[in-house]
Parts: sequence; structure tokens; C-alpha cells
Amino acid sequence: SFLTLLLLSEAHRRHDLSSLRYITYGAEVMPQSTLERLAHEFPNVTLLQKYGLTELGTLRSHSRANDSLWVRVGGEGFRTRVVDGMLEIRADSSMLGYLNAPSPFTPDGWFMTGDAVEVDGEYLRILGRASDLINVAGRKVYPGEVESVVQEVENVAEVAVFGERHPFTGQIVAARITLQRPEDARVVEQRVRDHCRARLEAYKVPAKVLITAEPLHSVRQKTTRR
Repeated sequence: SFLTLLLLSEAHRRHDLSSLRYITYGAEVMPQSTLERLAHEFPNVTLLQKYGLTELGTLRSHSRANDSLWVRVGGEGFRTRVVDGMLEIRADSSMLGYLNAPSPFTPDGWFMTGDAVEVDGEYLRILGRASDLINVAGRKVYPGEVESVVQEVENVAEVAVFGERHPFTGQIVAARITLQRPEDARVVEQRVRDHCRARLEAYKVPAKVLITAEPLHSVRQKTTRR
């Protein structure tokens, strides 16, 4: 969210950032469209995706390319594996567990991160939190994928995608959007749906689009999905 706001404000154009060498990200899923714009705006800066957890610490990481969301994580003291599409990590040093809550560790000592991933050789692409997954009639929708597409739409400032209960499909995809400038909400909603229909499977297209003036990020600059 912070980097999206930076690009929208164009503050980087008003300051001398010639000494900037690295931009790291990773607190939440980065929209592909935002990453590509960052790579374009900062061609001489290395964009590095980081991965870490309070429970285990920060793992070493290596992005496949500046404009790629594929990342290799691990390094000394860490091992990774993917079970049923979910990332699990075993670390030499980790917390013991949660107070008055179920253990997040498997019986053989692997920490269940709750992050859904895709695998390509030694690289991973983080799809999002399992808890954020939207289930549309049994089909999975990860908010980050839809947010990346909506972010491409003209006049969209920020977007937060979430699941909303539905009597027939279980859930529908909903999107809350803030605008860069005032515009008729119906025009924006139609533009968003048209763009999404051209880029996404039908069940991933937001069935509900809400225009709001309220911030879509928390004080920690993370997207608020509700």
C-alpha cells in the first residue's frame, strides 16, 4: 500500500532519489501492475521481495527479476516445503508456540505459515493468505490477483478485494475502491468490470464494486479487507 501511494503521489518525481539503491517489499502481496510500474519508475534500483515471520524471523530472499513476483527464500538455518499449496518452514530457531491457542507446527516440526504459493523450480510465488481466500461456488479466488488487475484501471487509486457472503455461491468477489479524482461511480464500476472481464475468469470478476473515500490501508500501510 505504501508503494502504491508513493506512485500515486508522484513524490519521487519531486525529490532527488539518485542515491536510492534498493526498494524492499513483502508485508503483503504486491500487485504485479504496481511492481511493473515501480520497475519502470526506478530503472536503476534493485527491487527485492522479502519474506519473514514474527514466529521464525526473516529468511534470505532473492527475486527472479526486478519486475517478477517469483522469489527464492530460505538460506542458512531454514528449510522450506510446500504441502497442498501451502508454504511450511522449518527453522533452527523459532518460537515455542502461542499462549492459549493451537500450535502452528506440524507433528514433525514444520511451521504452517498460512501462505498459499505456487512453485516453479526453486522459486515461489506467494498468492496470499489462506484466511483471505474467497470461495466462489467451490472455486478459489485470491484477492491479490484481482487487486492487481483492478489497479490497472484508469482513475483507480487503491483497491481492496474481499469475499462477501452469498446465498447461492457461498461468496462473491467484492471490491472497494478509492479514486484519484472525482468521477461518476457508475462509470467507474462499469469500467472496472469491463477491464476485469477482459483479464480474468468470469467468477473472479467483482460482482460488487464500491466507491469510497475512506482509506483502504491500516496505520501499518497494509490493505484492509472487510
